[in-house]
Amino acid sequence: MSDNQNLLAEQRRALILDEVRRRGGVRVNELTRRLRVSDMTIRRDLDALARLGVVEKVHGGAVPVAEASSYEPGFEVKSALELTAKEDIARAAAPMAAPGSAVALAGGTTAYVLAKQLVEVPDLTVVTNSVRVAEVFYGAQRSAPGGGSRPRPGAATVVLTGGVRTPSDTLVGPVADAAIRFLHFDVLFLGVHGISVEAGLSTPNLAEAETNRQFVRSARRVVVLADHTKWGTVGLSSFASLDQVDAMVTDAGLPERARVEIAEHLPELIVATAADGTADN
Repeated sequence: MSDNQNLLAEQRRALILDEVRRRGGVRVNELTRRLRVSDMTIRRDLDALARLGVVEKVHGGAVPVAEASSYEPGFEVKSALELTAKEDIARAAAPMAAPGSAVALAGGTTAYVLAKQLVEVPDLTVVTNSVRVAEVFYGAQRSAPGGGSRPRPGAATVVLTGGVRTPSDTLVGPVADAAIRFLHFDVLFLGVHGISVEAGLSTPNLAEAETNRQFVRSARRVVVLADHTKWGTVGLSSFASLDQVDAMVTDAGLPERARVEIAEHLPELIVATAADGTADN
């Protein structure tokens, strides 16, 4: 299968998942007409989404999986969701990291995608509690001329906090909190499980909530990275209110009514467009 076919499948499954969540269920025959693909293709898409644990197959279609506010999917599951949106968000957010600045990347799959963009920004100091994010920067150093035995000029200085590892490969707990508490960042890039007017930023993991609070307190500028599916979602524990957020970067799938509501509560909303990396403010 070509890369283009893979991309089309990922986009199609994202559309199906949006439809399932919006309507509370879908039928195979409706999806075949709407997406103009075969019955077999839709059934394979539903099988893939069911394996990720985000839909439940029923006779003739699928329904959403009811998620408790304390449910936290693993990194691999989250990585497979809204991949195109995360890439658009990462391209729009990357220019916010100025060369030579100190940035923090809290754990999450969108921060992981952003890290791949930031490896080209010279002289960054990167503090992260994400094992996957740290691996992106270490991998870039190893692939540089010289085999990674000596950091390339301008390579990022990476500080990985200690802590207890969560299902999303994020390090949390007292060790991580202590490492972050006395640091100061020019900008924090923060992925979230959910964001809403009432609950602010939230996560299903109590220890991660406290670590995220430390990140927010230590940052001069807080930038939330959240695809359109995160708006209106509420996790078990809130860790920041919207008035603590300086900017939100999201994707073009965010409905207009949500954009208006967010703009009323945040100083800056950036809606990333397609793969050219441009954005609407």
